[in-house]
Amino acid sequence: MVRRLGLVAGLLAGLILPGLFQPAAAEPPRRVLSMNLCTDQLAMMLAAPGQLVSVSYLAQDPSASAMAVEAGRLPVNHGLAEEIFLMRPDLVLAGAWTTPETVRLLRRLNIPVEVFPIESDLAGIRANIRRMGAVLGREAQARAMLARFDADLARLSDAQGPRPRAALYAANGYSSGSDSLAGEIVALAGFDNVADELGLPSGGVLPLETLLLSDPDLLVEGRRYAGHARAQEVLDHPALQALARGRPAELMSDPDWVCGNPHILRAVSQLRDARLALQARP
Repeated sequence: MVRRLGLVAGLLAGLILPGLFQPAAAEPPRRVLSMNLCTDQLAMMLAAPGQLVSVSYLAQDPSASAMAVEAGRLPVNHGLAEEIFLMRPDLVLAGAWTTPETVRLLRRLNIPVEVFPIESDLAGIRANIRRMGAVLGREAQARAMLARFDADLARLSDAQGPRPRAALYAANGYSSGSDSLAGEIVALAGFDNVADELGLPSGGVLPLETLLLSDPDLLVEGRRYAGHARAQEVLDHPALQALARGRPAELMSDPDWVCGNPHILRAVSQLRDARLALQARP
């Protein structure tokens, strides 16, 4: 009898005690600070009310940020370690281009920092959405965002037949190929990319003469900014303006092209409309 009781007690201990000593699930961070334009936007889309306490100053710039209005409701930071420390965050979100020394200093101050890679394709966008959901404790919201993103993308993916050729052309004659977020937008809209044809899949300087000879079906020009800059002079060249007059041309809306998140679908939709207009021409 004693032996049987001992056996039962041992079995109960085996069932109960492991549960007693399981580590408690980590609490989601309560004071999250973002110091990168792209993590700003993902965090604003996924954070719980009151969870995000500061975004970078760029998030409020409508020429760069697709969520400038939403960011206007939040305090901003300038990515300085001392200013961030005084805001008492329990999690900092940074990007691959964030100053490494700032990241190291924050970590030495025992402030957790999550560094997100640059998104250059759909896989990278989806991975960063899932990761942001995980670090914020908002996995369900991230899954819902991905479902909406994929559904919206499917509605735009109607390219059939030969694909028209598009050329991206920005300041300094820079063109983006398929190994970039801009190139992914072009491909999703149903275009082939002239930069790929010319051996620039990762992007690079495209001489104006080469662009003219490539004879693209659509020219997608980079945005011009206020003030004089030599880098923008090529965009005012008479030959480029003549090329733009002789065929359909679109202007990049920078806020929708900069960060890999669901806002890229506005840029995809813009180019898709241009493709449909091209294909409808006699």
